[in-house]
Amino acid sequence: MTALTILLLACITFGTRYLFLEGKLPVRLGPNIKQLLSYSGPAVLTAISIPILFVHNDQLDTSLSNPYLWGAIVAIAAAYKTGSVYWTIGLGTAMFVVAGYQF
Repeated sequence: MTALTILLLACITFGTRYLFLEGKLPVRLGPNIKQLLSYSGPAVLTAISIPILFVHNDQLDTSLSNPYLWGAIVAIAAAYKTGSVYWTIGLGTAMFVVAGYQF
C-alpha cells in the first residue's frame, strides 16, 4: 500500500510539473494564479520549520535553552543584515552548535 501511494504521488507530481514546464503545451497561468503561487514557498517553509523549531519530545519548547530557537534567531538576523545565503546558513548553524553545547 505504501509503495502504491508513493508511486501515485510521484505520478501526480510529475504530471503537474510537466504541464507547466513543457513549453509546447498550451497551459498558461494567469496573473492572479501566479501571484497566489508566489506565497506557496514561504507557506511551505513555515509549515516545515515551525514544528522543528518549537516541538521537542511531543511538547512545545519555547525555553531559552532551545538551541533550534537560537539558531533560527541568528539565521534570521544574518539574513536580514547580510542578504547572503552562505552567511545565513553558516551563522545559524554555528549558533545552533554553540547553543547545543552551552545548555
